[in-house]
Amino acid sequence: MHILVVNDDGIDAPGIYALAQRLHKEYKVTMVAPSMQRSATSHSITISKALTVKKHIIPGLDLKAYSVDGTPADCVRLALDNLVEDKVDFVVSGINRGFNLGMDVLYSGTVSAAVEAAIYKVPSMAVSTDQFDHIQQYKTAADYAAILLNMAIEHNLKNDVVLNLNVPPLSHDDVKGVKVCRMGNMVYGNYFVKREGNENSSQEETTIFDIKGNTFEPEAEDMDTFYIKEGYVTVTPLHYDLTNFKLLKEVSQWFY
Repeated sequence: MHILVVNDDGIDAPGIYALAQRLHKEYKVTMVAPSMQRSATSHSITISKALTVKKHIIPGLDLKAYSVDGTPADCVRLALDNLVEDKVDFVVSGINRGFNLGMDVLYSGTVSAAVEAAIYKVPSMAVSTDQFDHIQQYKTAADYAAILLNMAIEHNLKNDVVLNLNVPPLSHDDVKGVKVCRMGNMVYGNYFVKREGNENSSQEETTIFDIKGNTFEPEAEDMDTFYIKEGYVTVTPLHYDLTNFKLLKEVSQWFY
């Protein structure tokens, strides 16, 4: 069983090392990650320039690893098309430095990398936890990624489905359990503050805005945003087809 590990935090992020280290105990693993931090790039791909790939050596792990100077989706596309010679059975994206809850999935490079795999008809999951700086702190999330991966393989997860896994920043003993639930309604209440003065006098038309604001989290007991705060691991199945099937017939009737 061959697992492709990707992320959006970059090839040097501790989360992807922790994930590869854990999955390498049971599976063949190949790592392909952006050459630099590419969080919140959503599902963007590179079309205006060539992509540069570099080989990497991962200390303590006997696996092939590459960095790509592109987006997370680029990494998956390039890996499946060119970099990985034999068949990839599953793509695991993460471990992201920060949760991907609610509407985060629309902005997340981590989730988008997993969605790109599903577009290629390879089953996938995205894994996220709190913001940590050291490999050891990702242990709980890495273990739950391995558990969910084993279950997905055992139950023949469909190849166009993405499992969005979020793990609270707790030890195994303190995790209350696993909840399979829907996305929350977390949205970003951003607003823009114009800076006083012109910081570059040579460009008279230049205006600078700082981004401010907080998240707004309407919660219900069946949402990932609720359960993660309660100490549960959350799993949400996702699909890239954004069609609103409830309105399909209604909108069709507009044209009669």
